[in-house]
Formats: sequence, C-alpha cells, structure tokens
Amino acid sequence: MSREPRGPNEKLGTVLALAGISNAGLARRVNDLGAQRGLTLRYDKTSVARWVSKGMVPQGAAPHLIAAAIGSKLGRPVPLHEIGLADADPAPEVGLAFPRDIGQAVRSATELYRLDLAGRRGGVGIWQSLAGSFSVSAYATPASRWLISPADSSVAREPKDAEDGTTAASTTGTAAPDAIPPQRVGHSDVTKLREAAEDARRWDSKYGGGDWRSSMVPECLRVDAAPLLLGSYSDEVGRSLFGATAELTRLAGWMAFDTGQQEAAQRYYIQALRLARAAADVPLGGYVLASMSLQATYRGFADEGVDLAQAALERNRGLATARTMSFFRLVEARAQAKSGDGPACGAALKSAEGWLERSRAGDPDPSWLDFYSHERFAADAAECYRDLRLPRQVRRFTEQALARPTEEFVRSHGLRLVVSAVAELESGNLDAACAAGARAVEVANRISSARTTEYVRDLMQRLEAYRDEPRVAELREQARPLLVTPA
Repeated sequence: MSREPRGPNEKLGTVLALAGISNAGLARRVNDLGAQRGLTLRYDKTSVARWVSKGMVPQGAAPHLIAAAIGSKLGRPVPLHEIGLADADPAPEVGLAFPRDIGQAVRSATELYRLDLAGRRGGVGIWQSLAGSFSVSAYATPASRWLISPADSSVAREPKDAEDGTTAASTTGTAAPDAIPPQRVGHSDVTKLREAAEDARRWDSKYGGGDWRSSMVPECLRVDAAPLLLGSYSDEVGRSLFGATAELTRLAGWMAFDTGQQEAAQRYYIQALRLARAAADVPLGGYVLASMSLQATYRGFADEGVDLAQAALERNRGLATARTMSFFRLVEARAQAKSGDGPACGAALKSAEGWLERSRAGDPDPSWLDFYSHERFAADAAECYRDLRLPRQVRRFTEQALARPTEEFVRSHGLRLVVSAVAELESGNLDAACAAGARAVEVANRISSARTTEYVRDLMQRLEAYRDEPRVAELREQARPLLVTPA
C-alpha cells in the first residue's frame, strides 16, 4: 500500500538513472531485500513507475529498502531525502549510538532490545524489516571512543539513579514508569545471564544462528538483562552485569550475522562494545571488535576489517592471554587475505600461530574463547589461502582443520568441508570436490545458517562448468533446497 500521490518524484527518477537501475530491477531488489528480512513483498515495475511518475510513497519498510537497494548499487549509503522519500517513516537510529555517558549507554542498549521484540510481535522490528542498511562507517566512532577510553570511571547505579523514568516496568509497557521499585541486582542475577550466554553459544555452534533456541537470545536481553541494567547495583556488581550483558549482546549480533541480518548485527555489536567498556573488560571489547572485523570483511570492506582487528590487538597488548591475542591476529589475517595482501596475511598468520603455541592449559582464558583451537586456526588459515587463491595451502590446512570433527561445532565443520571442496576443485580433483561438497550439503541441510548456505551456493556456482557431469548433477539435486531463493 502507498500513500496519496504528491506529483512526480523527480529525485527518485534521477537517482535510479544514475545507478542504472530499471523499474523492474528496483522492484526485484526491494522484494529480495524484504525476503531476507522475512517480508513477502510483491512490487513490480508498475509499482516503481507509480513511485516515480505519481510520487506515491510506499508504506512500512519499503522506503528504506528502496534506499538500501539503490545504495548497494551505488556503493554508498543513500539517505531518504536524496530519493524524495524523506517524509516516510524515519529510519530508526536505535543501536547505532555509542554514548559517552553511562546512563545514556544503558538507555541506548535497552531501547535496542525493546525494538527487537516489537518486530517479533508483528510490528516493524530489527529482525524483520530494519530500516537502513549496513554501513561500515558506523563503526568508526565506537571503535575510536573505545580505543581512547576502554573503561568508565564508575558504573554504580543507586536507587535514585534508577528512578529516572526508565525503570524495568517501562520496558514492558505494562505499567507506569514508577509502578515498580528498581530491582537491586546481585551476583546471582549476573550468574544467570552468563549461564544463558553459555547455553546459547553451544546451541548456536551446533544448530546455527537461525535455530529457534538461539533466537531466544534477544528475548533474554529484553526480559532478563534490560530490567537488571535499569535496576540499582554497586560498581563491582555493575561491572560484572555489563560484562555478562555485553557477551549476550555480542552473541545476538553474531546470530544475526549468521542468519544474514547484517543491519541488526551491526547495532548489537555497537551496543556490545559500549557495554564491554562499561564492564572495563578490554579483552571482551577486543572480541567485539574482532566480530565487527569479520563482518566488515565478509561484507567486502577488508581494509576496515584490518583496522578493526588491529584496534582489538593494540588495546590488548599486555592484557589479553596468548590464546586471545592469537585469535585477534587470526581475524586480522582474514581481512588481510580478503584485501589481497599476501605478505601481510602471512605475517599475521605466523604471529597468530606463535601466540597459540605459547598458550597453556592453565592460562586464564575467557570462557567465550573456548571454541578456539588449533583446528580452528587451521580452518581460518585455509580460508585465508582460499581468498589468496593458493589451493595447495588450502588443502594442507583444511586437512588439519578436519582432523578431529566434532558434533559440538557442526556449523564450523560444514564451512570447512565447503572450503575443502573448493580447494579440491581448484586442484582439478572433481571427485574429491563432490565428495566433500556432499558432506557439506548434508550439514547445511540440518542447520539454520545463512552463511553456510552461501558457502554452498558459491561452491555450486564454481561447479557450474561441470554441470553435465553425473557427480555434479547428483550434488546439485542434493543441494536443491539450499539453492532456492526465498519468495
């Protein structure tokens, strides 16, 4: 449905011509973006013609999806006013701020958690039709502020501070702001959040970010974490509370990233970094920056990925454990490889391996790093060499990565199998490529992970030159459910 005509939208027509997008092409892009957010849109070239020639303004998320579609083609953000849609519902900026003030930081995070649930209950929320699009530049201010000051002086929140009109009751909409006294938070409350994070991490690794159990993390943030953040607590308890909530928020971002919800992931990551600063947990902040780096690299912003990984490294020198430093260097290697800088990638991998060799079983490694092993290092090294198009190195490291398959990290195992298949294909071993591909497809069909699906689709695209081969045809049939784009 669209609003009443206002006259021709010359701005939209001009930008479409500049981007080289036809009416049918824009309609298709908007429908595809909507499908990625769980929306069923049926715009066509006639719909776009009405937007341009009659100035009709589509309602809901459509204006923002139009801006995102054009921005993707132009390679830059496109504000609504540039395409004549500034009077559409404003794009929510929620979650993009990195406030200096701790009270504002609490409000920023809890507002994000609340908006997310609005989408789950049928409204327009982040997980469904988040306005705007991923913009790597949004990470600049959070990263720089975290580097300048990675800890707040105090996070104590006394009852008088909690009674500022933003109490636990106001996050539910069921009572007036002063109807419920602020909750006094203790260590036992924080322990429950950490246990929830541990359980969710295990489910995510085994079943993917789209599994229904994993998707309960945003609900946990709204129902459990938000009232605690808005309660009262000492500085000691507060630091621990912010750390546990930062872990959950980063995990929500990672799950959104894994399911293709890049805009939501970006907002969660920014809030997780702000909460890690409140916790005075520099390694955790580095972990969030590493997650940002992986997302930026995945989205095609390898140079910014390098910057974010190096930011994680610089603040953690002399603070983080050897295993943690190894992981940060590995993330940098991923970005360097994607940028095509082989020597820089090699140096980062060598450093990562050296740090990993220096780690010991008794080191005080954070619990959120328990996934990182020699096999994980080898898996990421293989992806680095895949991006550098060095199949012999890919095969060598993939063999190490697959040496000990485990049911605990099912998604990672599936990704490694796809990388192995690509390496075999590039080495001219079609049989081995199809065999590894078949095992990867079997994994992808039983988990909910957009990234794994994309890896499989990339493999099948590479196999297109051999489509008449019986082995490839059989694999394509096996992968058919993964190759269908949502309607």
